[in-house]
Amino acid sequence: MTEVSSLTGRLLVATPALADPNFDRAVVLLLDHDEEGSLGVVLNRPTPVDVGDILEGWADLAGEPGVVFQGGPVSLDSALGVAVVPGGTGGGAAPLGWRRVYGAIGLVDLEAPPELLAAALGSLRIFAGYAGWGPGQLEDELLEGAWYVVESEPGDISYPVPERLWREVLRRQRSELAMVATYPDDPSLN
Repeated sequence: MTEVSSLTGRLLVATPALADPNFDRAVVLLLDHDEEGSLGVVLNRPTPVDVGDILEGWADLAGEPGVVFQGGPVSLDSALGVAVVPGGTGGGAAPLGWRRVYGAIGLVDLEAPPELLAAALGSLRIFAGYAGWGPGQLEDELLEGAWYVVESEPGDISYPVPERLWREVLRRQRSELAMVATYPDDPSLN
């Protein structure tokens, strides 16, 4: 079997050629990636549902906009909390109710009392569902040119204008990817 180099903590940025409407101009944060498959959340798909409508105790801790995000097409009836803990990259103990994924980014136990994490959290987003790939599936999509793989930044999770995140992530790249940020929404109109 081919060895899989982990992409956990990196971003998948949909190329303009990606035809799947679930991922049109999507920015996916990979929370897990190994030989058994991949799991991530789409960072730029806000829903009209307020966090307080489904997880009242977490509403005050969720960043703006204070809505639930559609994390992907899988298990839309489940919720994932992804949070940044400032200083979470150090070797100290992680706060109760938070499990490090990559650097200062981690998963929040939404069953835990929000007060446990309130003082430690820098930013929090709640996602309904997730994006998932079986063994080798993501690698195949990468070979087909469906995704750009770039480094994540802790601020990507709580980017205040999620609709602009796709362009912003591409624009900050120091390569030809920065030019892709100018790709029109509908090239047929040019």
